[in-house]
Amino acid sequence: MPNTKVMSADDAIALINDNDVIATTGFVQSCIPEMLHAALEKRFVASGAPRDLTLIMCAGAGDSKGLGTGRLHHEGLLKRVIAANFGRMPKVAEAAQNNKIQGYNLPQGVISKLYRSCASGSPGLFTRVGLHTYVDPRLGGGKVNTVTKEDLVKLVEVDGKEWLFYKATPINAVLIRATSADPLGNLSMEKEALTLDVLAQAMAAHNNGGVVIAQVERLVADGSIKPKNVKVPGILVDAVVVADPPEMHRMNYGVIYDPALAGEVRVTVDNLPCMELDERKIIARRAAFELPPNGVINLGVGAPDGVANVANEEKVTPYLVMTTEAGAVGGVLAGGSSFGSSANAHSILDQNQMFDFYHGGGLDLTCLGMAECDSLGNVNTSKFGGKLNGCGGFIDISQNARAVVFAGTFTAGGLEIAIEDGKLKIVKEGRARKFVKQVEQVTFSGTYAAQKGQPVIYVTERCVFQLTDHGLELIEVAPGIDIERDILPHMAFKPHIHKPVTMNPAIFRDEPMDLLSDLLNLKLKDRINYDPAKNLLSLNLAAWSARKKSDVSDLKTAIVDACKAAGRRVNAVVNQDGCRIAEDLYDDYADMVAYVNKNHYERMARYATSAITRQKLQDALRRRGLETRVYERAEDARAALELEPV
Repeated sequence: MPNTKVMSADDAIALINDNDVIATTGFVQSCIPEMLHAALEKRFVASGAPRDLTLIMCAGAGDSKGLGTGRLHHEGLLKRVIAANFGRMPKVAEAAQNNKIQGYNLPQGVISKLYRSCASGSPGLFTRVGLHTYVDPRLGGGKVNTVTKEDLVKLVEVDGKEWLFYKATPINAVLIRATSADPLGNLSMEKEALTLDVLAQAMAAHNNGGVVIAQVERLVADGSIKPKNVKVPGILVDAVVVADPPEMHRMNYGVIYDPALAGEVRVTVDNLPCMELDERKIIARRAAFELPPNGVINLGVGAPDGVANVANEEKVTPYLVMTTEAGAVGGVLAGGSSFGSSANAHSILDQNQMFDFYHGGGLDLTCLGMAECDSLGNVNTSKFGGKLNGCGGFIDISQNARAVVFAGTFTAGGLEIAIEDGKLKIVKEGRARKFVKQVEQVTFSGTYAAQKGQPVIYVTERCVFQLTDHGLELIEVAPGIDIERDILPHMAFKPHIHKPVTMNPAIFRDEPMDLLSDLLNLKLKDRINYDPAKNLLSLNLAAWSARKKSDVSDLKTAIVDACKAAGRRVNAVVNQDGCRIAEDLYDDYADMVAYVNKNHYERMARYATSAITRQKLQDALRRRGLETRVYERAEDARAALELEPV
């Protein structure tokens, strides 16, 4: 049969009609079918058609300067946009903010999975993603302006629990991208950095009677693509457009082609340059102390992506699996124009499948940025400073990760710091406050996270906050920083303060931190001292953190080993001053205490200066039927064991 699917970009775009719903692929600056976007813009500018399109897209797909979906800003071309990110198409965002088009800002993972809903003929998607954020119908339903009337999100109750139902929008045309196409329209993606949602998008349009337009780099002979390498079968494809010139098919806007990002070669990463010790590295270093060995991690853009650099410098990368919401698993995450991809990746998942993993609780930790934060721990990254940026995958990721680290400078706009003799000095304060009375838009609900017992901390260059059920608590302060001078005057609220500890001094020295020893608790035994004359085991957990279950297990092992070495039941005094136990680990910690009490302790007393720490420990111990008393002072704990004060 003659090949009728290969055609020019102009002929392919002519298949799109007025009022069509179109979807396009692309993630930030990667995998964008630029030639198709350009042809659509060209047709509209020349003829005024097609008009009044609805655009559906996940993450931003452009350079923020007019490429990608930024080409679709011409008045009359779009009437409605459903997107996770508007920042990559600022003129389209401006039109939405000025009520010239309808707009919805929905979570990236939700949109990604809605393609599958459309493909299967489902009316929509049930999920808890978005509850208590601006996407929740009680807080706006994701509508970005007043001309947007239709409700795409509904609050429903199933078995006594709240859920959100996102309505699927049938798709008439999709613009996708691949590397190779054969005469039947079968598509392969061997030179692409990511696979994203191209298969789900193609099914969604085809099963709705729409058209599937694929931009490719090259045509290949029939049968030259192995069946398992076909990402999109030809039965779904209506038009194939070969990119011309080749620059219209760049891997991303900064890279023509990188075989390491395509998985065709593996590269050496041992000699990556070290970061300069500035505010960004300080934040990344502190956040890195939360990394879970053998855990699965997601990093956001900005300050968080420095965590990958720190992990590499500290030689802990082999103990971690980094992922991106775009689908990359493992390897060295790329930044800049290549953000979302990974060199030496273990595998590449479709974006919607990665969000299945995220939504189901597969992430052990995420580190994300923050534009605004308030006293309740709410975070805003989607709409601030008069700009509609969008949530991207922020809501999907932050609500479902086991633990969350928000990372960013304490103030923004002109902040200058200096590090002198291991101490931090604020040379020039930033012009804009980040810690505000009330965030402009709730992209992350601190109250909801606290109700779920989700561990959340907020890391800045000068201090660290922890989310509690009563809001933000200041738990760490950088050496050289004065709370009354450098923190409180630059916040719109006063956090809870209960004797915060000093941030790890190693963070502020321009030398390796021995991070691996901390993450693997290799020096935990150094916190335990046994006095045989008094039969006293002193356990110093000051400023120690139980961030994950393995930390509790490691502590249990260290205690048991010390007790076995003593050869008898021991009296124990436990210093928990400044000890931080993740919200979801208190019961595990209490189980550990119950075990050592039953098997190794004669008597035990513990103390902590923080009232909040004491209360949480007492509640957890009470649930296990244990002695609940947590003393405020070391002297009181020792007196309870009839020991002399030290």
